[in-house]
Amino acid sequence: MTKSLPFAPLSRRHFLVGTAALGGLAAAGISTRVFAEEPAKPAEIIVRAWGGSWMDALKAGVSDPFTAATGIAVRHDLTEDNEIQPKLWAAIDQGRVPPIHVNWDTTTNATKSALKGYAVDLSDLSNLAGTLDTSKPVGLDGYPIVNTYGYVYVLAYRPSAFPDGAPTSLQVLLDPKFKGRIGLYNDGIGFHFPAQVAGGGKLEDIPANMQPAWDFITKVKAQAPLLGEDPDFTTWFQNGEIDLAVTISTNAREAKKNGIDIAWTVPEEGATYDTDGLWVPKGLPENELYWAKAYVNFALSKDAQQVWCDGLGLPGVVAGLTPPADLVGDPSYPTKPEDLAKLIRIAPQVQVEHESEWFGKFKEIMQG
Repeated sequence: MTKSLPFAPLSRRHFLVGTAALGGLAAAGISTRVFAEEPAKPAEIIVRAWGGSWMDALKAGVSDPFTAATGIAVRHDLTEDNEIQPKLWAAIDQGRVPPIHVNWDTTTNATKSALKGYAVDLSDLSNLAGTLDTSKPVGLDGYPIVNTYGYVYVLAYRPSAFPDGAPTSLQVLLDPKFKGRIGLYNDGIGFHFPAQVAGGGKLEDIPANMQPAWDFITKVKAQAPLLGEDPDFTTWFQNGEIDLAVTISTNAREAKKNGIDIAWTVPEEGATYDTDGLWVPKGLPENELYWAKAYVNFALSKDAQQVWCDGLGLPGVVAGLTPPADLVGDPSYPTKPEDLAKLIRIAPQVQVEHESEWFGKFKEIMQG
């Protein structure tokens, strides 16, 4: 275990990042000095993450400062969340060490793992004391998951394709001139609920009767949409391949930061609001568990949240964060109850019970 931190050769900018990390770790109750009771540090911890601008934001806000403060390298595993889930479950069931230390996951996916008993309770993290109610997973005991921010699946569009003004309704997805120029997630995530409204249905009928959603999605399928994951949306807009997309605002904002003319809106049907979180799988060696929890705790410090969530353009879960200047008052960055009232929020338990079914139905329609 090293007795000093590698601050001396760092630039002033990196020194400030490092000292911010020290403050976060001190708040975590984890000293950067060496104590006999402090577990041995692993050479690295592995954090599952999404790629592109998502990983860049996590790296800048959490992973790099954590490494600067502890000397522990952070490796980002970019296996998709749905793909790594069965691998985690199998490892824990078979008594093997899980392939990752921390899972950056959708709250719905994480809830599935928590309900099966695969997640470590994080209730003892000291930085939870500074978080908002949105950090608490709904319907679960303790904190097997810590929600880290919220996000909105906006209707993103290329302004040059809309000379008469922004689109106001999802019905625009059915316009023949946009055939082959629409982007959606490959499992329809974020689109099922507003599609229910666009198809003439009611949100209160979810999940009992979602035929209006499937009918509308069938019409959209005829438009030959491009299907992909988060990094794809930014690439599609940058390459001029799409004019419309239902995607998390982060992806559209990243394209805009890269000089692409792009905007986004919440259509009259509403937009899905959801959360992501961090969780630690059971089955880790004790010392690795300690440092995995330290990583999650640091991610809840104000300094880490400010940089991480700024990079994502999303509202965090720590009180007192400053919104990015370009998102003040933006409908994709809800900060007040009245902002959230305009968005579609479906109970996590409902999503846990039916998400696989919804994903399967969406793929069946798109592949049919």
